[in-house]
Amino acid sequence: MQENTPEFEDDDGFDRPSKSQMKRDMTALQKLGEDLLALPESRWEPLALPEILHDALKAAKKITNFEGRRRQMQYIGKLMRKIDPEPVREAVAAFKLGHAQDSLKLHESERWRERLLADDEALQAFIGAHADVDIQQLRNLVRAARKDASNAPEKRSGRAYRELFQFIKASQANEAAGDE
Repeated sequence: MQENTPEFEDDDGFDRPSKSQMKRDMTALQKLGEDLLALPESRWEPLALPEILHDALKAAKKITNFEGRRRQMQYIGKLMRKIDPEPVREAVAAFKLGHAQDSLKLHESERWRERLLADDEALQAFIGAHADVDIQQLRNLVRAARKDASNAPEKRSGRAYRELFQFIKASQANEAAGDE
């Protein structure tokens, strides 16, 4: 019995990407265009985008209709095929990393505030970690925030509570600037 399967040679003309791969690549570029759209316009300037792509991105920011926006994003994906996507990928990654680092710093400030309000030993630890901090102001803020918390334990949003957070955040920013 003979099988009806064709014999393939090494050079049968399959040297281009498959249609599925091309679709995956186009979808990835469209997604990169959406990420680029999420960046502030000031971050577009160093990328030296073609004017037509720049205009398409500006237009996409104004479109609120779902179908219109979807079609505009497809157009942006088409335009993205004509540029080198690596600088755009790097810019998007740098922007996302910056936001993640800012978020981590805020969480760290919140943890310090909670520790300072809960424990007197945390005050010494904070002073040790941040040598240039105004110790008297820090103690006054901690004392006032604890007083606010004792007056309204379910509500942790008194003025001193917020001021303590701002003080901690500023101290950490000064420490980070001193490290550079």
